[in-house]
Amino acid sequence: MPNNAATEAARLSSAPMMDWTDRHCRYLHRVLSRHTLLYTEMVTAPALVRGGAVHLLEHNPEEHPVALQLGGSDPAELAQAARLGTQAGYAEINLNCGCPSDRVQSGTFGAILMRDPGLVAQCVTAMRDAVDVDVTVKCRIGVDDQDPEEVLPEFLSRIVAAGCERVQIHARKAWLQGLSPKENRDIPPLDYDLVQRMKVLFPNLHISINGGISNLDQAVGLLDAGLDGVMVGRAAYHQPADILCAADRRIFGAEGPDSTAEGAVRAMLPYIEAHLSRGGKLNQITRHMLGLFAGRPGARGWRRTLSEGATAPGAGPELVEGALSDIEATAQVTA
Repeated sequence: MPNNAATEAARLSSAPMMDWTDRHCRYLHRVLSRHTLLYTEMVTAPALVRGGAVHLLEHNPEEHPVALQLGGSDPAELAQAARLGTQAGYAEINLNCGCPSDRVQSGTFGAILMRDPGLVAQCVTAMRDAVDVDVTVKCRIGVDDQDPEEVLPEFLSRIVAAGCERVQIHARKAWLQGLSPKENRDIPPLDYDLVQRMKVLFPNLHISINGGISNLDQAVGLLDAGLDGVMVGRAAYHQPADILCAADRRIFGAEGPDSTAEGAVRAMLPYIEAHLSRGGKLNQITRHMLGLFAGRPGARGWRRTLSEGATAPGAGPELVEGALSDIEATAQVTA
């Protein structure tokens, strides 16, 4: 098993999520946790190779360790896209075999690939031959009427034989017809036990579990149960401080105090100023900060101030500073 930064960081990771985990979101998550592995949104291999959209690979060096998730099903094209990803500096290349959206299915990307483990193995082989960083796979336990007890071990066997040493398993089926992507995140039942049995069957495969994990206590419990990593999706986005502020200490054993939401806001101000100086918009960053104070007094006002004010012409860091002052004043009153 490669002993690299991405593998070590994979004890806890923030899941790739379309329209959410862009570079501004990842920068915020990195401010909150120095060790958690971060993932890009899915970038399609055709966009990079045929479309020349290499701007989709832009990221801040401070995001590291950060992994690039690719969508695609053509081995040669994925190999070329993986090379572009490593040239851009990503520490891991991840193949999406889990997304159930119609748009992704039509391009033969995502969860539909669970039906063709042989093709996935070819893709893994081609990417591994092309790059010298980890090539990993994010998958479901099955799709549609497949029996996960049968298809998941076969799928894992094929990609392991192709050289994949790390996998992230979303512990529920994907229904490719009849359920929306949103419903596919909630309706099919979770099967953590099956994923844990895969760790027994494949002891040398680094397995991260994904799906329905909403707090650090749950993550710690899954690690204690023998899994190698935990990948958190929506909770890490909607309540980032709850998941990430204590992650370095509790998951990675790092010394020192936990980060705080207030400290993260202050750390984001220079980043915001730099983004605005390049012609960027405030809401491109602050939309990812709305959940920083989730569950705390003043959280509603924080969200309202940023949501309503960040799109106004000329909005700048002073809006964020004012909203933070309101949060801190509320905390003093309720203390």
